[in-house]
This record gives sequence, C-alpha cells and structure tokens, in this order.
Amino acid sequence: MNWTLLWLVMAGGALGAGGRHLIGGWLLRQAGDGLPWGTLAVNLLGSFAAGFLLVWLEGRGPGALYLRAFLIVGVLGGLTTYSALMLEVLVYARGAKPGLLLGYLALTLLGGFALVWAGARLAGGIRPAWLPGA
Repeated sequence: MNWTLLWLVMAGGALGAGGRHLIGGWLLRQAGDGLPWGTLAVNLLGSFAAGFLLVWLEGRGPGALYLRAFLIVGVLGGLTTYSALMLEVLVYARGAKPGLLLGYLALTLLGGFALVWAGARLAGGIRPAWLPGA
C-alpha cells in the first residue's frame, strides 16, 4: 500500500469536491435551475482537463504517478461525476478499440440508468410509511 498516493488522492478529492460545490452554487445563482449547469460545467471542464493531463503527464518519469494521483484521480475525481469514464473512453479510442469503446460506454450509461432506477424503486418500496413522501 502506497500511503503517499492515498493521501494525495484524498487531498485532491477534497479540493475537487469543494470546487464542485462552489461552481455548482455559483452557476445556480447565475443561470437558475432550468438545467443542472454546475454538473454540466464541471463534467465538461473535467473531461478536457483529464484528456490534457493524461497526455501531458505521459513519459514524465516516476513523479508523474504522484501528479496523476493528485490531479486526475483526486481533484478531477472529486470535481466531476464522470471524468474517469471519459478518460477510459479516450484510452480505448487511442488504442483503436472502437468496439470496446462503444460497448463500454453503452454498458456504463444504460447499466447506470437501469441501476439508479432500480435503486430508487427499491427504496420507494421499503420506505417506512411514517416518513414524509411515503
């Protein structure tokens, strides 16, 4: 277990999550609640940053491992809700694996939607009658 990497990921995650909260709140006040502007903004920003950092850190030696842990896994992982997914799709695209790319993306999106729906249905079915909204 590399404790230094773990601490870097946790510190970056805290910064990223704080950034998501601040950006989301600011965009809610600026643009209203017609769309989840904060989520959209951090996901798009994080996707760009993840792609940039992946390539920029390639071949930079052993120290790049620590930067990747802090910046990509930590900061971007805490900031966004899908930067890791987009980074993995980029890796498949760069590896000329279009079948895997589309299959992984479809499985993630469709499976994720099916499971969030199933989780909501299950919670609705077991909610005690005394709770509001039951």
